[in-house]
Parts: sequence; structure tokens; C-alpha cells
Amino acid sequence: MADHKPRLADLQLAIMHVLWDKGEATIAEVREALAEDRPLAYTTIGTMLTKMEAKGHVDHRVDGRVNIYKPLIPRETVSRSMISDLASRLSRGDVTELVCHLLDECDVSREELSRLKKLIKQKEQELSHDK
Repeated sequence: MADHKPRLADLQLAIMHVLWDKGEATIAEVREALAEDRPLAYTTIGTMLTKMEAKGHVDHRVDGRVNIYKPLIPRETVSRSMISDLASRLSRGDVTELVCHLLDECDVSREELSRLKKLIKQKEQELSHDK
């Protein structure tokens, strides 16, 4: 069973992005997708996928002599877990501090700001309904 709060290292996350984007992939396909940014040996990708499978992050099926891997944990689960962990470690859970930092350090478009405002309004409505 997959970890409820998955913590993925950089290479693991890169592999998961390939699997999420493709739905499933062989070791060679993962290697090819990562080759431009991360020229890695076939065995390195294979070893990492084996470790990720042992942790419940991926699964595989055999097609002839090839293993085909698929993700077991959704992209959103990993994103939420890693962002929550980052927020907790960097800003000690202070959401305002984290958002301020992101707004200061990232190029934010008017469309993104508009979307953020809508999300804040939605959250305010949710909180007012909980009272």
C-alpha cells in the first residue's frame, strides 16, 4: 500500500512525472523522457523503480521481457504532501509567510493573482460555513 504522505527525492519525483504524464512506461521510456535533463544509466532508473515499487509508489506488469511501470499514488497526493512538508519546514506552518515569499520570488501573472483571489474567497466561504 502506498504511503499516505509520500516523500519523494528529486529523481523519484522526476520518474513519477514521467509515469503520471504517460500513464505507464518502461524503464527505457522513462530513461528517454529524462535524458535531456538527467542522462542516467538504464540500471539507475531500473533500481530506482524497484525501490519505488517496494515503497508502494509504483507497480509493474510484465509484457514479454519488459517491465511496464505505472504510478500508484496520484500526482495531487504527492503535491499536497510535499507542499505541506515544505510549508511546515520553511515557514513553520505560517501560510501567510509562505504565500508572501512565493509572491515575492515568483513571476505571478494577473491571471494567477485572479485565481488566487478566487481560491481565497472560496476558502473564506468554507470557513464561514464551518462555524
